[in-house]
Amino acid sequence: MQDLDGLPLADFWQRAAAFATDAAIAVFFVAIVLFIWGAAKWVGETGGDMHKPRSYHIDLKENEWVKIALELGVPVLYFGLSTFLWNGRTPGKRLFGVRVVSLVHERMSLWHSIERALGYGAATLEFGFGFLQFFIHPYRRTAQDRLAETIVVKEKAYRARFAAPD
Repeated sequence: MQDLDGLPLADFWQRAAAFATDAAIAVFFVAIVLFIWGAAKWVGETGGDMHKPRSYHIDLKENEWVKIALELGVPVLYFGLSTFLWNGRTPGKRLFGVRVVSLVHERMSLWHSIERALGYGAATLEFGFGFLQFFIHPYRRTAQDRLAETIVVKEKAYRARFAAPD
């Protein structure tokens, strides 16, 4: 979109801090899901009787699908849904004043957002090089940005240009 020409791009430390914040929130959600799953397993084994022996150990090898769902599904859902619902602003991005903007659409679509969330995995699989491409690419685009056709801009400048009500 030519409307984006001249918008100041997000700094590396803004993006890194926003990602770290969002990753911590995603880990928190994984912990909540593990707790609920462990509590449900305990109730299923003991019927909720506090006097019956119980195990707080969750054997993820026994339930490999749960491990895969937690490690992949929860972060992808967190990053994808929060980016989609808040049009490019996860809680971490809001906190650090940056926004993801689509280069091909006016608003972040659900697929764009999920694709970008999956791009974090691609950036990590490259031994972190996908994130460091920020310093190489002329528009500071990392692996997830190129995959989803997005850029990350400073929120104040974006709002000033587009007077975004959301």
